Amino acid sequence: MDLGIAGKRALVCASSRGLGRGCAEALAEAGVDLVINGRNADSLQRAADEIAARHGVSVTPVAADITTIEGREQVLQAAADVDILVTNAGGPPPGMWSDWSREDFLKAIDANMLTPIALMQALLPGMIQRGWGRVVNITSSSVKAPIPQLGLSNTARTGLTGFVAGTARQVAPHGVTINNLLPGIHATDRADALDEAVAKAEGITIDEARARRAATIPARRYGTPQEFGAMCAFLCSVHAGFIVGQNILLDGGAINATL
Repeated sequence: MDLGIAGKRALVCASSRGLGRGCAEALAEAGVDLVINGRNADSLQRAADEIAARHGVSVTPVAADITTIEGREQVLQAAADVDILVTNAGGPPPGMWSDWSREDFLKAIDANMLTPIALMQALLPGMIQRGWGRVVNITSSSVKAPIPQLGLSNTARTGLTGFVAGTARQVAPHGVTINNLLPGIHATDRADALDEAVAKAEGITIDEARARRAATIPARRYGTPQEFGAMCAFLCSVHAGFIVGQNILLDGGAINATL
């Protein structure tokens, strides 16, 4: 399927690896020029070189912490006129409700709620002026069904979801859509970290922890960044203009819900 977005420009945050990299690859395959972001300059440059060589698009790497004001300013200097925004940031650490301080909550909210909101506030006006735009926020399946040990993520990402629900309806008349992608467990560094925590807590191997988690997923496996990226690219396509303010699960059926 021709996604109809060749020649568009996209900012994909936290895209040197994992789900962000999957989204960047899928957009590049569709002919989209990229601004990619990550904190590690070396790994980001490698990703930029690989994506550009594989897909023949322009890829501009900006090494910066997107969750800081200074980092966002650096990224936005390179991405001020993008047509597509994919927000993404690493999730806060797991723990128990009694472990978290006010500062822990503020850090999580700043990274996983206020950062994507700030990026949308900066880039939506240009999209509206041009009469076309796509925003995809990578959130979490915990928005649909809270994960007890991920209370910080539950809190911050649910707040972002509320912001998107109203904002998406306000910008849709201008040809701009905003939607959220809610990943379950995918084969990424984040999944490895969670599995390592379980393995350590329960005295089992990481392979055992991974197999146990996979057994709880109806698809009986972890998702891949490639299939996640394909869904992101579709939501950014010309075919997705009637999808507005939705929260789309990619979790292999792990959340057992009718709606």
